[in-house]
Amino acid sequence: MLNLIGIIASGLFVGVLARFFYPGAVDLGFGMTVLLGVGGALVVGLIANLTSGRPLRDGFNRAGCFSSLLGAMLLIYIGRQLGWGF
Repeated sequence: MLNLIGIIASGLFVGVLARFFYPGAVDLGFGMTVLLGVGGALVVGLIANLTSGRPLRDGFNRAGCFSSLLGAMLLIYIGRQLGWGF
């Protein structure tokens, strides 16, 4: 249960930062912001796993947080290009 709360909290943190740093207005609610942050972390984790062949380590670090932020911003960009209304 505590792990799920940590995922939601970190997803919210990364999602809010991605919305703040992305140029232009990003109209998302609370739930979509959390999903954006978690999705950004998943995208970066998948790319890192495919390129290095080994899974990422568990735990919080600055590089992982920054990478998750970039992944979330990439998701906003892709969503806008596909016309999903971000």
